Amino acid sequence: MTLRSIDDLRGPAGRLEALLNGGLPDARYAALVCHPHPLFGGTMHNKVVYHAMKTFQSFDLPVLRFNFRGAGLSEGTHDKGHGEQDDVRAALDWLEREYNLPILFAGFSFGSSVGLRTCCGDPRVRGLAALGLPVNAGGREYHYRYLAGCVQPKLFISGAQDEFGPQAEVEAVVAAAAPPAELVFVDGADHFFAGKLEAMQRALSAWTETHFL
Repeated sequence: MTLRSIDDLRGPAGRLEALLNGGLPDARYAALVCHPHPLFGGTMHNKVVYHAMKTFQSFDLPVLRFNFRGAGLSEGTHDKGHGEQDDVRAALDWLEREYNLPILFAGFSFGSSVGLRTCCGDPRVRGLAALGLPVNAGGREYHYRYLAGCVQPKLFISGAQDEFGPQAEVEAVVAAAAPPAELVFVDGADHFFAGKLEAMQRALSAWTETHFL
């Protein structure tokens, strides 16, 4: 599958650095994967993001990754998750223009929080996967009450020892979300799925194959 840099992805803050892993011409979906918190080293090259991309690509889907504003070579400055929602919308718009296919979304940590909020209710996005959903990270609290009205199929994959998403708190988020919503805890995994990335991939692959392919 081809890998190419994308030069025409632009959001309100300017150009967004992006990579596209190509899919087959008869792909039924396109996919978008969002990275963790940019102020703590998160970029589209993050290991979890890369493994999520590889999972979608194993189904021959085109997969877009990009750097949020202010990360890598993307223009603009970090906006605490607010302007970053516009970055996600710009990426969805790009995929729609390029492929005109329904979209599957996956995000890791900060990327899952921003992406869920943006993609919930967007008819272009048929499925949402949150990897390492943050609930309380470094004093930053994340709220997900809006998920009660989010009816797209949702998958939550978290490490059983995730320091930023304790099991009970993640379970409460998923229980309050509109169905369908599935939750998978990866035994022995921390927030970054260190040493457990293949288990994360298996859960994402099974969900994708069951619901969309």
